[in-house]
Amino acid sequence: MELKNKIDFTIVIAAENCNPNGDPTCYNQPRRDFDGHGEMTNVCLKRKIRDRLQERGESIFFQSDSHISDGCLSLKQRAENCAELQKEISKKKDANVKLCEKIACEKWFDVRTFGSVFAFKGQSVSFGVRGPVSITHARTLEPVDIVTFQYTKSMNSHDESFDYDNARMGTRSFIQKGAYVACGSIFPQLAEKTGFSQEDAEVLKEVMKNLLDNDASDFRPSGSMTSFLFWWSHNSSIGAMPSARVFRTLHISPTPEWPFFTVSPEEIPGVVLEQY
Repeated sequence: MELKNKIDFTIVIAAENCNPNGDPTCYNQPRRDFDGHGEMTNVCLKRKIRDRLQERGESIFFQSDSHISDGCLSLKQRAENCAELQKEISKKKDANVKLCEKIACEKWFDVRTFGSVFAFKGQSVSFGVRGPVSITHARTLEPVDIVTFQYTKSMNSHDESFDYDNARMGTRSFIQKGAYVACGSIFPQLAEKTGFSQEDAEVLKEVMKNLLDNDASDFRPSGSMTSFLFWWSHNSSIGAMPSARVFRTLHISPTPEWPFFTVSPEEIPGVVLEQY
């Protein structure tokens, strides 16, 4: 069914004693902005959404190395494995770019959701898809404290080091606590172009309700992170009010105890709010 009504959403992630999103340019410490607030990039959030979608059996174009399900080791290989898409691309200058976009959107859930650019070396046809779903970076309500500690591992990494003591030092960093807030929207005008449907929106809502299930790791132990979803459904395609104003009707305040925030939503005429 066609998506006819605009949707806004806010994700709040409560994190405790973990590293929600490491910064590779800073020894993989938890990301922080210049004011000391913790950050999770929208790339990180979309990665988690894609992984949850893939676990539901949806076809995903941007698969992570740990979630490859089709044997393709690159985006180019995955695009080339789509026979219908390659048939149209093989026409070169006579290829129908709009048809290529349509094929890609029908084939991959994340392409019709977030969009993508198809431009690969050796291919004569390139095109881009603008997706209807946008998500901001997540930022904590308050500055976060980063704890860094060192540990030892009793195993040599290389054979050459056999003549040394096999105790080696490592470093880990984590935040003590924080509530990360990210906002997003789904626009029917763009959904119409990619084929993103009302059913797709419901699937997206379901995976964001359980965004951190199956996402535990050494730096994010099970139970250290929990997500909360606030989902606004407007009564029209343009929305009852601009997204920036909608997000500000959700008054979120930090608290010292888990889940480290309290929320007080305002009622908006023409908008239905669901909380999970």
